[in-house]
Amino acid sequence: MTLDLSVADVAVKPAKTLPDAQTVTSVQHWSDTLFSFRVTRPASLRFRSGEFVMIGLPGDNGKPILRAYSIASPNWDDELEFYSIKVPDGPLTSKLQLIEPGDEIILRPKPVGTLVLDALLPGKRMWFLATGTGLAPFASLMRDPETYERYEQVIMMHTCRTAEELTYGRELVENLKHDPLLGEIYGEDFANRLLYYPTTTREESPFMGRITDNLTSGKVFEDLGLPPMDIANDRAMVCGSLAFNVDVKAVLEGFGLTEGANSDPKEFVVEKAFVGDGV
Repeated sequence: MTLDLSVADVAVKPAKTLPDAQTVTSVQHWSDTLFSFRVTRPASLRFRSGEFVMIGLPGDNGKPILRAYSIASPNWDDELEFYSIKVPDGPLTSKLQLIEPGDEIILRPKPVGTLVLDALLPGKRMWFLATGTGLAPFASLMRDPETYERYEQVIMMHTCRTAEELTYGRELVENLKHDPLLGEIYGEDFANRLLYYPTTTREESPFMGRITDNLTSGKVFEDLGLPPMDIANDRAMVCGSLAFNVDVKAVLEGFGLTEGANSDPKEFVVEKAFVGDGV
């Protein structure tokens, strides 16, 4: 994919002028509707994998347009990675999708969020449940060694409309399974500790259907050779639209799991910061 920007439009980048400015280091377009990008990391920024920050660009009136974005890179990374949808008329993403290396974005260095390991009780299996760009916080957590120190198995369930929209997550998981450092730390069996279950809802693919349906029918457990969820062994994190979050919460409660928080760890947590469509 290419940006809607010609070479003639690209000028020499000025010195930092935005408040809380960070510099874009790379951009990758995964489809007509999805892209990821990396930026410099503020020296003072400390965060837990799974948290989000406010990022943005100046609006036409000069005032910042800011939105909550999960950090897709792990807490040990020297840069910050983000995964975004493209909304043609979106106040922010209509501009953000045009960024190039060397451009600046606004980044407020105050990370928060509920999708963190400390918000869950100890368990055996960790389920990451996401639709669309809700994968981002789990892209961070899947690359954090602490996740595998706390859980014997990690299952990434990701649902999109088409197979193309799964590309970012699929490549990330494939690279992780063959990561030499993780293999050295956790042994040759590491690839079996990270299970990936991608499904589509509008295009034919090897695995199809909504996450809620695949959980309640038991299909995902059968396909992966796992027992049904139970309160003693399974923990989960949920990130998607408001409707998705509500539906999945009900399914998890049906398995006997209880929603927790940073201040009250339980069996699952839901990210509530991303409930709007006006991006």
